[in-house]
Amino acid sequence: MKYISTRGQSPAQTFEQVLLTGLAPDGGLYVPESLPRFSQAQISAWAGLDYPALAHEVITPFVDGAIDSTTLRRLIDKSYAGFAHKAVAPLRQLAHNEWVLELYCGPTLAFKDFALQLLGNLLDHVLTRNNQKVVILGATSGDTGSAALEGCRHCENVDIFILHPHQRVSEVQRRQMTTVLGRNVHNIAVRGNFDDCQRIVKSAFGDQSFLPPGRQLVAVNSINWARIMAQIVYYFYAALALGAPHRQVSFSVPTGNFGDIYAGYLAMRMGLPVKQLIIATNSNDILHRFMSRNDYSQSALQQTLAPSMDIMVSSNFERYLFDLFERDGKALARFMTDPTQAARGVDPALWQQARQIFASARVSDDETCAVIREVYEQSQFLVDPHTAIGIKAARDCNADTAVPMITLATAHPVKFGDAVQRAGLDSPELPPHMRDLFEREERYAVLDNALGAVTDFVQRHL
Repeated sequence: MKYISTRGQSPAQTFEQVLLTGLAPDGGLYVPESLPRFSQAQISAWAGLDYPALAHEVITPFVDGAIDSTTLRRLIDKSYAGFAHKAVAPLRQLAHNEWVLELYCGPTLAFKDFALQLLGNLLDHVLTRNNQKVVILGATSGDTGSAALEGCRHCENVDIFILHPHQRVSEVQRRQMTTVLGRNVHNIAVRGNFDDCQRIVKSAFGDQSFLPPGRQLVAVNSINWARIMAQIVYYFYAALALGAPHRQVSFSVPTGNFGDIYAGYLAMRMGLPVKQLIIATNSNDILHRFMSRNDYSQSALQQTLAPSMDIMVSSNFERYLFDLFERDGKALARFMTDPTQAARGVDPALWQQARQIFASARVSDDETCAVIREVYEQSQFLVDPHTAIGIKAARDCNADTAVPMITLATAHPVKFGDAVQRAGLDSPELPPHMRDLFEREERYAVLDNALGAVTDFVQRHL
């Protein structure tokens, strides 16, 4: 399988090449040249598989021989062996045909573990085989950083630098990153917001001359295709558990960067019978504004109780727009680089096509707290603010209550104790493996919101 850039001006790449690359040289994101398509019979045959076995089936076509099948299965098994629940991604029922997919059973208590545990093992395998050293540079709005550090800190051939917005992540999220101490681990707090961090990372990938000879940057953000690939699996897993492919299912996904719900869109295109894909946003609602009124203009970023979704530049939306524009890279590049065109939106006919696939909702902080409280009172189940946003959007947008509705629970509520307390509930206790988190030594640097400040720091610490 080959991978092409959404901007259409870069040569096709292999799986190993896109694994070790971030942005394409033309500024685009890599996507498969063609998607694998699974028949109803194939999907039905997977019904009895456990999570690692299903992951092997779904992921194999994307790797396409770059890693042999036996080794790939070993790396997948290793990636999910440390998850706290034997089901890896258990389903919990809230009400009739209303479900939550618990994606926070990994080591850092967030859905990012599904992709980043695997990404770390894939990188370790490929870099060791190639006797190659790389520099990981990533930006996080809260959860990617700790998941990337946990997944990659044991890699012998990696130095890792993670940027987070200074004083704009929860204390648990920050400490999960800054208490990971190692010679190859570096945390940077940028005086700005997540979009600023993401912009710096993208600029660094565009000009890597600050690195020593022989080194290159590797992405751990969801601009790395392997991240998206790994997330496709749990859509199949949840749907199979509720009767697919013989019945449809719907998904509500709290999303800021569009990567998680894009994986669901790909699962649908690969043959999974999906009735609805619901985009759940907080007050930073650029995706909802696009879906509801064809407006993709940026507005001021707001700080909310769901900091992992405090994003206004949704990088992975470009991957979906590439399909919407019938894979016309030049047309997409014009849309992405012309802010006046973004404000005008896409052609109305294309917008209607998008609305046939995606529904959307915007959820305020007050509504988020109300849902946290309501779900706990009704089911004795505590959810984090991001998951609460997903549940609210699912209930507001559900087009067919006869179809199972699955909300993706993206993080453990312990990471957002302030939001839980604001909802009038007691903050949950840290799990045993994190019980001493607030006693651990922290180590991080606070830098100005400037590309040069970050690249100078990387140069000094390599």
